[in-house]
Amino acid sequence: MLGWDLVFDFTSTALQFQIQPALSLCLEFLHKEIHPQSCLDVISFAEAYEMGELRELAEDFVLRHFPEVSVTPKFQDLPVDKLLWYLQSNSLCVPSELVVFQAVMAWIQSDPRQRTKLARELMETIYFPLMTFKELKEAEAQTKWLKSNVESLYETVLEDFCSIGSNGNMQYRAYLPKDNLVLVGGEGITSDYANRKPSRALWFGNSLRNHTGIIKDVEWRTLGEMPEQPRFSHEVAVLRGQLYVAGGRHYYGREDVMNSMFRYDPLENNWRRLADMQEARSNFAMLVVGETIYAIGGDTDSEVNVDSVECYCSTTDAWFTHPLDLALSSHAASVWQEKIFISGGFSRDCQCLTSILQYHPEKGTTHISDMSQSRAHHCMETLANHLYIAGGLSYDASSLCLDQLSCEIYDPRADSWCTIAPLPIPHVGAASCILEEKLYILGGYCQEDYNESRLVHRYDPATQRWENMGRMPGANTDIRACLLQIPSHLRK
Repeated sequence: MLGWDLVFDFTSTALQFQIQPALSLCLEFLHKEIHPQSCLDVISFAEAYEMGELRELAEDFVLRHFPEVSVTPKFQDLPVDKLLWYLQSNSLCVPSELVVFQAVMAWIQSDPRQRTKLARELMETIYFPLMTFKELKEAEAQTKWLKSNVESLYETVLEDFCSIGSNGNMQYRAYLPKDNLVLVGGEGITSDYANRKPSRALWFGNSLRNHTGIIKDVEWRTLGEMPEQPRFSHEVAVLRGQLYVAGGRHYYGREDVMNSMFRYDPLENNWRRLADMQEARSNFAMLVVGETIYAIGGDTDSEVNVDSVECYCSTTDAWFTHPLDLALSSHAASVWQEKIFISGGFSRDCQCLTSILQYHPEKGTTHISDMSQSRAHHCMETLANHLYIAGGLSYDASSLCLDQLSCEIYDPRADSWCTIAPLPIPHVGAASCILEEKLYILGGYCQEDYNESRLVHRYDPATQRWENMGRMPGANTDIRACLLQIPSHLRK
């Protein structure tokens, strides 16, 4: 079996003798198995053999896993120009400036005689104004081992940068993710239906920004508008890097439910109308398995659920229908290992469900397990072999509709459940997405007072905490989200 002890020898041999099957196997291993202890070796190997794509992949890994990479022994061997390149990159992903400071100090300490003179240039890459008082005290303590002139240098640089920060500059460190959060459609809640404004807008998260301490937000930018009518309670899917938007409503009557679908190509920045679904539906679930898009259940009004699943083939631009033995609406669905899982929602008789179902086009639905509480208008996403279920609403014993703040994780391998920290605020009818192994819940509303939830919350499995990621940019309710790679010319 191929391992790290032999992969570089095998790859160099495959390159020397142009053994393509062996080279492909080695490159696949390097792409899939790269980790913080090996990524710098991969960069050195790629540079030696002029393998540009492999080098870019490994350098991107370093930037996006910097806290883990910076504590490895190999990191101390970096030349100063390479270290500066990492520290000045807008793809550098760090939870706080203390991580950057600790990396710089460790690098200097590994060879203080030669590297102390580089301290100022390196310290100038650290956004000191973003540190909390506690972090600043910890940073100060870590300079005590240095020569007095370097400790004095730290204090001078710190004073300079705090002065810069007080003048309004360096208020955040911006990080550009490789994939972009994209928000599609939705509506804004008002008590007066006549003044409600369903949206055609698309927004994308250009950068994630760290402010002072734990304050974070998303830098939102507009990506244009959907063609024709606005949409809410619709669905989105991504196939081969292109966005598919289907169904939903453009207003509040029964005749306002749609069956149309459009495809957005971010590379060409254009839209194309595709074949209509055979049945109009809103409050449904849509996802991709392989090359097929599945539209599952939904409703045509508040009292009529749809008892079908439609499958879209992009090659023929055609929909095919399968029966759904349990008519559902306002449910959530996600894919794990090519299997479709459906959670909660409303049944045909408006019962709020606790069930987890597995759906197969030929076999229909199979009951797998039950959540601890019923929920609908919630979110479900797959992350690290688990199904994360968050938000939505539920009913108590007296049939009173309540906000559902509790969150659960289902492990399909063990058929087991566990709870995680509850949401800080209600998110009913919110959007959700996984970006860089973290769960984002975006917008929605509060069932108790029917006010909008205008915040973005992010759950980090590493810390087991929810983080406030700032405000939504536009419409908040019955909105949908996905990940796209937005071309650089649209991000300028």
